[in-house]
Amino acid sequence: MVAVGEKVPHRALITMAAMLSVLMQALDSTIANVALPYMQGSLSASFDEITWVLTSYVIAAAIMTAPVGWMAVRFGRKRLFIACLAGFTISSMLCGAAQSLGQIVAFRLMQGMCGAALVPLSQATMLDIYPFERRAQAMAIFGMGVMLGPILGPTLGGYLTEWYNWRWVFYVNLPFGILAITGLALFMPKTAPKTELRFDWTGFAVLALGVGALQLMLDRGQSQDWFSTREIIVEAVLAALGIYLFIVHMLTAEKPFLAPAVFRDRNFVCCMTLMFSVQIVLMSSSALLAPYLQNLAGYPVSTAGLAMAPRGIGTAAGMFLASHLALRLDQRKVMACGLLMLGWSLHVMSGWTPDISRQELTITLVVQGFGMGLVFNPMTVVAFTTLAPSLRGDATSMQALARNVGAAIGISVTTFMLARSVQAEHADLAATVTPFHRLLYGSGAIAQWLDPSTSHGAQLLDRIINRQAEIIAYANDYRMMCLVVVPPLLLLLLMRRANRHGPQAAQAPASAPAEAD
Repeated sequence: MVAVGEKVPHRALITMAAMLSVLMQALDSTIANVALPYMQGSLSASFDEITWVLTSYVIAAAIMTAPVGWMAVRFGRKRLFIACLAGFTISSMLCGAAQSLGQIVAFRLMQGMCGAALVPLSQATMLDIYPFERRAQAMAIFGMGVMLGPILGPTLGGYLTEWYNWRWVFYVNLPFGILAITGLALFMPKTAPKTELRFDWTGFAVLALGVGALQLMLDRGQSQDWFSTREIIVEAVLAALGIYLFIVHMLTAEKPFLAPAVFRDRNFVCCMTLMFSVQIVLMSSSALLAPYLQNLAGYPVSTAGLAMAPRGIGTAAGMFLASHLALRLDQRKVMACGLLMLGWSLHVMSGWTPDISRQELTITLVVQGFGMGLVFNPMTVVAFTTLAPSLRGDATSMQALARNVGAAIGISVTTFMLARSVQAEHADLAATVTPFHRLLYGSGAIAQWLDPSTSHGAQLLDRIINRQAEIIAYANDYRMMCLVVVPPLLLLLLMRRANRHGPQAAQAPASAPAEAD
């Protein structure tokens, strides 16, 4: 850990290499979404089959996130970082060159396994090379990669697919990967591996079972009608069993690969829960907004991507401001302001209609992004304020795991609620359509066009009802997301304020291990 005033050689170059790694991993979580229809035709896959291109990556990344802290200590952070980055770059190229569905799913699994370590290793590296008084600025830089990557991914993926083909959403990683690997190899300080450590295979196996089954259940639930099918019930039972066994093993094992002391720190646990909630809003609102603009508002793919860009601008501005307020204001108050802005923007979005003006759309998304920036930056700093440096590797891994699980739950729940709301609202609206309705009664032009006794009229009437049902369903989803902001506001009351002189752990004896992450 860096003391106040201490300089780290080539800090800026290490930061650039770490941020390239973060941006690559964050972009790949969403960049392939818009290219799925093109992959489906090229690889001769069905709609359900092609979604495994996304699912395989998410599941592999979720499973391999937790042991990153242990692996960094066992093999050395620099060695692990470069190996994972090289594996991620190579698997990206293999994904682009895949000739069958089986190949691309296998390569995406490999890409997810290698990419799982990039975000926590980058965060731990930047926490170590910056002193406490500059940590807020460092986390602002780190947060821009984490938050902007998923936002910009669909836009970049749409342009690459439109101008070239879907394979370039994977090939684009090659130059960035080479630059990042070169920067880390030349400038990142070496850390000695601890070869005497032994891996806790039991703990990892039950955690992998729980997290993997949970991700499968969330991803497959909507298409399988949730708990009406045996598959989802089995996955739910396995997820609960795996997580329960992991908790018991972690609390009772002599040397679990994830230290229980991480969860004894109040600030970290609160911030991990806050990260979970913010990620629900970030990913689910993105997943809802893109089809809303394309299917209901009539935006082309590229225009829809550009319309979502102001949120990224707001996020960058919010992080920049939060980093400068870090040592002047109570960071809990900054996070509270961000959460209130986030809730306000979601409330406004619940009243949107497809003819929303571009100005109102832009203002709302900028405010929403700004609120996310105000939350994310101080949250990342406060999480590590009272945490011992020896626990930093496990903590960054668990924070990344909370981010992944929050994204998966957010997307699954909002997608499920959207589908159910469309059905329910369609039924309610259709119940009002009777021959005695004033628009359908008489001999006027509208009554003739919408005459349900004719094939054309019935189809047109059903299309109008379904469109209105979708508008109401989207509003219900955004209204529901407003409630997600409430628990994090209450959690702020439990956090300790970050003092201006750095964490108490920074005062630890010099003999304490500096590389425990």
